[in-house]
Amino acid sequence: MSTKKHKRPWGVFLAILLAMIFGSWVGAQSGIFGITFYAIVDVIGTIFLNALTLVVVPLVSSSIITGVSRIGNEGAFGKLGGKMFFFYLTTSLIAILIGLFFVDILHPGREPVALSTDDASALKEKITHSGANVFVQVLISIIPSNIVAAFSKGEMLGMIFFSLLFGYSLSKIEGAPGTTLQNFFDGIFQTMIRLTQIIMKLLPVGVFCLVSKTFMSTGIQSLKAVSLFFATVILGLATFMFIAIPILLKFVARVKPMRHFKAMAPALVTAFSTSSSSATLPITMDCVEKRAGVSNRICSLVVPLGTSINMSGSALYECVAAMFVAQSYGIDLTFGTQFLIVAMSLIASLGVAGVPSASLVAIIIILKVVGLPMEGIGLFIAVDRLLDMCRTTVNVFSDSACAILVARSEGEKSVLAHEPL
Repeated sequence: MSTKKHKRPWGVFLAILLAMIFGSWVGAQSGIFGITFYAIVDVIGTIFLNALTLVVVPLVSSSIITGVSRIGNEGAFGKLGGKMFFFYLTTSLIAILIGLFFVDILHPGREPVALSTDDASALKEKITHSGANVFVQVLISIIPSNIVAAFSKGEMLGMIFFSLLFGYSLSKIEGAPGTTLQNFFDGIFQTMIRLTQIIMKLLPVGVFCLVSKTFMSTGIQSLKAVSLFFATVILGLATFMFIAIPILLKFVARVKPMRHFKAMAPALVTAFSTSSSSATLPITMDCVEKRAGVSNRICSLVVPLGTSINMSGSALYECVAAMFVAQSYGIDLTFGTQFLIVAMSLIASLGVAGVPSASLVAIIIILKVVGLPMEGIGLFIAVDRLLDMCRTTVNVFSDSACAILVARSEGEKSVLAHEPL
């Protein structure tokens, strides 16, 4: 795809602005001919999101299989894989610690939920228990018993594991059979990219409907009740995206951070509007490879994997949300319990699906492990959709930054060597 197609995303920015005004103005009940505007934008937005998600499974699978099979030998794959996971874990851990810092400093849950003495005592006692079974279930889901079922259900961890194993095995097949299969999966990958280009022509329309729906259902007024929690998350995400990641890009990758922001602009806009890193994946890959200059060899591995297991923004949000619930219930968490929340935020983020509001599932897991009431998500659910748009943008930017870091560590000098158009 040429860079010209993504040269000016101003139409999408305008669609977001108009959607915010339109959604807040008309609300969820207004309509025409007995049909609410909310229902109209909901249908169109869902169709657009489904169209984007349609290509995710074949795109991710074919991309990983093609990328791993091209690496060719075990030593190269082990070295590259080690770098990938090192940067994944490093960026996610940095994000979580930033979130923990701000939630401890700002203390957004400063107005505790009223509990009886017995309930408060029982809740504090429950905090001491952990849920190792949750971690076990995450591990089990990595290796599916039926790969067809995993593909049909979009179970990303199982699909990624199979694709990695299949691609590595394919790299060991010599002669015509191996070449034929490599060309086959590369053809699927290129076809999915082309299909995405067709779908993305309707991006402004899809963005308008998705953002309008959010502001019709929540509106700006929903921020009042949990404004400090909202501000804590936004401050943490902003610090990670505009300070922590640029520091890594400048001093570790030795590239200009502003060039990377410009290169990723189309993907960031799409991530914000769709709240889905999976739906944004085709655009992310195009930006990383075509606009940032990362080789297809690295892009086809690092970005699809990162979309499923490098959810830095989501990890930060999950940590802040769990701490907020604890504070709201008047629970003073020990250092050990806070460390458990940090560890579980890191683990739970590995299995979060790249779809809207999937982090709520991870938050429930964390609350269950720590021993906090799962109904605590009701304390911030009103602003989850708005924050989902923000943390998805951070997820996508973090994935792309990891690709830059890996590419530069592999000696690729063309990465962000020129100003993106």
